[in-house]
Amino acid sequence: MRILALELSRGQGGVAWLEDGREAFVRIFANDRKHSGLFFENLQLCLREFGAPDAIVAGLGPGSYAGVRIAIATAVGLRAAFGSKLVGIPSICALDPVAREYCVIGDARRESFFFGRVSDGRVTEGPSLHSGAELEVKIKESSVPLYAWEPLPHFPMATLAYPSARRLAELAQDQIGEMADTGSLEPIYLREPHITVPKASPIAAINR
Repeated sequence: MRILALELSRGQGGVAWLEDGREAFVRIFANDRKHSGLFFENLQLCLREFGAPDAIVAGLGPGSYAGVRIAIATAVGLRAAFGSKLVGIPSICALDPVAREYCVIGDARRESFFFGRVSDGRVTEGPSLHSGAELEVKIKESSVPLYAWEPLPHFPMATLAYPSARRLAELAQDQIGEMADTGSLEPIYLREPHITVPKASPIAAINR
């Protein structure tokens, strides 16, 4: 099985290729607006060397809205080109290195945080939104290792860990037999999209 993994949910992106259980290609790079071309440069290197994958897995987040959408759009496009199986795995399942069972937290903006629990590479709780006080309760109730993929001053007890494309590929290899192939993937949204409708201009109102 030749598996291509794409992970862009955080500021550290990755592309990985796993072939018959062997790690053949792994690249980690900065994933932000200043380095947006690095993802496609490394992806091109990978495909040029190894050709068409049997399966493509994309990290679904939660995380960077643009990053996750880019990974998904790229995976869908490659599936159309190669006829590969397409699967998605939550990025919080692919923290590396981590324990077998753990919790992960992150800043969800607007004075809120997300909480998720993972066991054996699968989400068993969340990811769900909480206030700072609610998250403190969740953490106290948990008896497993706690990770975050960015420093959180209010929760210094969390160990830093980042989603890994290599880990995504390993999870896909283990779970692909039970995953349904799909023509599209959806990011993990922590909240409903906030859409602001522009106010009508005075000129537009006069011309009605």
